[in-house]
Amino acid sequence: MTQSHKDFTSISPSAKSLLLMKSYTNIPFAKDTGALMQGPEAFGLNFDDKDFWFWIRVMHFENRYWSIDQLLSQTSSKNILELSSGYSLRCLDLCLKHANIHCIDTDLIEVVTTKQNLIATLGADRGIKGKFELLPLNTMDEQEFHKVVSRFDDGELTIINEGLLMYLNHDEKKQLCETIHAILKQKGGCWITADVYVKRSPEMQANLPQSRKEAAFFEQHHIEDNKFDSYEAAQAFFSDQGFELVQEAIPDYKALSVMPYLIKALPEHLRNSKEPPPKIQATWMLKIKAT
Repeated sequence: MTQSHKDFTSISPSAKSLLLMKSYTNIPFAKDTGALMQGPEAFGLNFDDKDFWFWIRVMHFENRYWSIDQLLSQTSSKNILELSSGYSLRCLDLCLKHANIHCIDTDLIEVVTTKQNLIATLGADRGIKGKFELLPLNTMDEQEFHKVVSRFDDGELTIINEGLLMYLNHDEKKQLCETIHAILKQKGGCWITADVYVKRSPEMQANLPQSRKEAAFFEQHHIEDNKFDSYEAAQAFFSDQGFELVQEAIPDYKALSVMPYLIKALPEHLRNSKEPPPKIQATWMLKIKAT
């Protein structure tokens, strides 16, 4: 099977909600692009009542973003492919800073079109040094995936993603792994994924505030079911697909721009706690297993 016929366009509204949360951080371009985003927020989140749980969400997504960069900085690859990037402008930021980078930013066509308009409105690509491309890609379309990869020159490739695997069921994850494995076997390099999410306990699910729209979205896309049972299960899954875990990002919560707001909103009983936030997600660098 080379192409999934599943309609992934219903996922796109989540990219807008994520951008609006990231706009409260110092993630490159997030404030400016968030300010330009028009229309209602899809999940019915309350952006006026910025309580503890609001800042916890923002902290999670800010940390997830920087965890990719942390592992990316440990590679020597100049060819970078970002999958299902949403409204992140990581690739553009990299190409503004580095002349020797070729970064291809991909997502579904409607997201790409909006993103192109945002970049044009902001003039965000002025003074670009590297080679930046923004292209439509359904990651489950193997033929199109290989076509995008063919745009890179020879040399190792780093594939990155955040916010993708939880929308794929077990067989779809396997299909994506097969495509990525074939590409990395040919080109060399690694896969950095921030999508190693483990299922939450029923108690955690019950205690996590969610709007009705957000809960319906999670149910529609089977997000909790699509998570891994444990980190050990995730590692076993990737191993079965021919990958090995070579590095895990280490969170640096003190460096996050959101931390002053989160600390200010901390409930009294948590203020003196030395415990880090519960680990619900990991960012891994994967490479093809040696044979």
